[in-house]
Amino acid sequence: MNNLICICGPTASGKTGLAVALAKKLNAEVVSCDSMQIYRGMDVGTAKPTTAEMEGVPHHLLDVAEPGEDFSVSRYVELADAAIRDIQGRGKPAIVCGGTGLYMDSLVKGKAFAAPTRPAQREYVEGIAEKHGIEYVYNMLKDADPETAERLHLSDRKRIIRALEVFLITGMPLSWHNAQSKLQAPKYEPVWIGLSFRDRDKLYRRIDARVDQMLAQGLETEVRALLEKGIDPKTTAMQAIGYKEMAAALRGECSLEQAVEQIKQSSRRYAKRQLTWFRRNEAIHWLYVDETADLTAAAMRLLRVES
Repeated sequence: MNNLICICGPTASGKTGLAVALAKKLNAEVVSCDSMQIYRGMDVGTAKPTTAEMEGVPHHLLDVAEPGEDFSVSRYVELADAAIRDIQGRGKPAIVCGGTGLYMDSLVKGKAFAAPTRPAQREYVEGIAEKHGIEYVYNMLKDADPETAERLHLSDRKRIIRALEVFLITGMPLSWHNAQSKLQAPKYEPVWIGLSFRDRDKLYRRIDARVDQMLAQGLETEVRALLEKGIDPKTTAMQAIGYKEMAAALRGECSLEQAVEQIKQSSRRYAKRQLTWFRRNEAIHWLYVDETADLTAAAMRLLRVES
């Protein structure tokens, strides 16, 4: 059997439950692939698996960063790759489980990243943006890397700054680095299992129910605690679905009811984007939650097919 399994799909589709069930049958360990479950103190709003839900199965890449950190996909790949090598080195299969498609694809491909962030260089570019505006930086990028500039919107400040930073550090445009990485053979060849629903409304109802459960479990208290710790509402972590809306309610910018409805709506839209992302991967074996009586048995059959 392949010793790397990737379980993917939209939010609230049951990925964690399937990963745990398979891990128990295969004596495997789970590597989380969720860009928000990496943060400490963000448990309820990210649906981070509880100790009870893990059922004794070791989970990696949870709680590895502080909410104020600027965590990157390259950092995720570095940590997840190390976890997989450790698990497999002990003779166990690894199950990568989550819904952050960029993280999962980058990990599997072994994507080479253009350049590490250099604080001095980042501050230099940020300083230009502060003094002259992001459009000035964008025009600099157009001169240095017109291909990347063409696909970035002027509102995408973070990526514009990063693209110019890469050029200044390496002397080569980000588009060139991306082209080079596509020539690489994938680092891993996992078995891909995707969870979805034939009836999209059933998925949306599960998402709404999950949001209600998060409220009951203390999402408001969790967000309040993060803000009281001094976490900047503008950080990447606090822009996560659930946290951004609840923080707005706590600041009095909307009612709690309005925040909850916005969380549900944003979560449904996110699920659509996740499905669009994963549908491009022809290697994924899709299991439909609303028509599969025993997901674990169905997944085990897939794994035997791939063995």
